[in-house]
Amino acid sequence: MHLNFIKSTVLLFVLTLLSCGNHSNSQARKPIHREVPSILVGAQHIDRYLPILKNKNIGIVANQTSVIFKETGYTHLVDSLLSLNIRIKKVFAPEHGFRGIADAGEYVKDGVDAGSGVPIVSLYGANKKPDAQTLKDLEVIIFDVQDVGARFYTFLSTLHFMMETCANLGISVLVLDRPNPNGHYVDGPILDLEYSSFVGMHPVPIVHGMTVGEYAKMINGEGWLAGGIQCDLTVIPVQNYTHQSVYELPIKPSPNLPNAKAINLYPSLCLFEGTHVSMGRGTETQFQVFGSPFLEHADYTYEFTPTPNVGAKYPVHENKLCKGLNLQNQGALGSIELKWLIDAYQNTSEKSAFFNPFFTKLAGQELLQAQIEMGWTADQIRETWREGLETYKLLRAPYLLYPL
Repeated sequence: MHLNFIKSTVLLFVLTLLSCGNHSNSQARKPIHREVPSILVGAQHIDRYLPILKNKNIGIVANQTSVIFKETGYTHLVDSLLSLNIRIKKVFAPEHGFRGIADAGEYVKDGVDAGSGVPIVSLYGANKKPDAQTLKDLEVIIFDVQDVGARFYTFLSTLHFMMETCANLGISVLVLDRPNPNGHYVDGPILDLEYSSFVGMHPVPIVHGMTVGEYAKMINGEGWLAGGIQCDLTVIPVQNYTHQSVYELPIKPSPNLPNAKAINLYPSLCLFEGTHVSMGRGTETQFQVFGSPFLEHADYTYEFTPTPNVGAKYPVHENKLCKGLNLQNQGALGSIELKWLIDAYQNTSEKSAFFNPFFTKLAGQELLQAQIEMGWTADQIRETWREGLETYKLLRAPYLLYPL
């Protein structure tokens, strides 16, 4: 134990010296104020994974959240590993791109990192699944991307496809785990595999209550990769974390999740993506408000007008006045709040156009839309989830790395 501590301290000291003044794709170093300073993400345990990477050709799935924290700020993992002479041959960029500024659903192009010269391969462009040629000559793939704990957040689908290709090619996968800011609960309908898509591939609820490392273990263990194959998987866990830990992300995971409030509301409000209601894209209060030009009720007193901004080049109801609710003072949620969705449907002047086909993909089934259209209450709908959630919790149990 004493020897490991010394090794870790020396490595972190070397990393600090070498990473200063590195590549232009680094996040600007600045002080970090974390709610739980004792929580150490997987990437910080350099002594545990450096031996796996030495003298091997490495690919890394990364974005702006892939950083190593220090007392005075942070360094990007790509820069940090390059400074330690790790051979990073390719960076793979998920949805929103390597820098995390592309719109949701926006086509992301391949490129080259200007600072390091490392090729960047998009996993949210022409091909969401890397092929054998793309991974040629790589020996280890690192996956280090901050997730937010919702089934329709597409980083899990990127993880699945990368694991699948690696399993077929005999390439090892190393997950550097990070906390799940919505890991304190499990909720929502279980996905029906008939409606599997890139915004939901597995039979899990909307809020799955797992970290990326735990989820990767479940993908492997449940045989969800094509043909039931398994990849050679190593997870470097988070230190001092439980599923009840309060952890505020120091870097926003995507352009429209700017703060802890938006991240907490995201599993409830993202269902509005499948309707004609705006969740505040094109404002500075994304996923903290909702509204529409078609909502007609005295309670909808909050007004906003979406306009193009970073992460929302073409926002829903662009330049139109929307009326709805401001949820910035909403208390922290420990379950999906259906009331807002149900009330919006009941009070819209355009019921026939309220839902669009994307809603079924987000819900992972057809039943939820039918229940809302038939006037079911939130309690009645939630009762239909109960049995599936209990079964899922039993399924999840063997793969948990952290106390509930």
